[in-house]
Amino acid sequence: MQEARPLTPAGRRIVAAAEELFYDRGITAVGVDLIAEHSGVTKRTLYNQFGSKDHLVAVYLAGRDQRWRSLVRAAVDACDSPVEAVTAPFDALRTWSGTSTRGCAFINALAELPDPSHPAHRIAADQKLWLLHLFEELATAAGCSGPAALATRLLVLHEGVLATQPLPLDTLSASTDLARAMVRAAA
Repeated sequence: MQEARPLTPAGRRIVAAAEELFYDRGITAVGVDLIAEHSGVTKRTLYNQFGSKDHLVAVYLAGRDQRWRSLVRAAVDACDSPVEAVTAPFDALRTWSGTSTRGCAFINALAELPDPSHPAHRIAADQKLWLLHLFEELATAAGCSGPAALATRLLVLHEGVLATQPLPLDTLSASTDLARAMVRAAA
């Protein structure tokens, strides 16, 4: 992957257009012609800015990951107790879900880009591992028994909410309640 450098205004337009298109239509369904058209730049400008579609996909997911992690950290920091903090990612998901109605961009990317050497696949996988490790870190800080096993269960529950998000179900409320009960039982 290319070294990160500050984006130009055209680069920011390209990333914004790519994010909307990749999330709404799917990564593999969207070509650089469509991204260039939606961002108001030429294909040459797109390639000058990002080098390849693969790098653009990685930049899109990295930006999304950064925003997600910031939201989760803010939710954790807003908690009154370490036990409450363990389930803060579920609270962050409630906020995040307001603008992300097509499920998880990272799960979608992992499904569309199964090659582990693809730079965007690595970003998506790292995002999931980060959340697993965060759950374990928070469970340990809260004094929960079996923090690694609890973290795995919380991740599966959290990912289940994301996977069912496009359905007309409210799995987030029930999953958040279940997560809180699991944490209370382990604390």
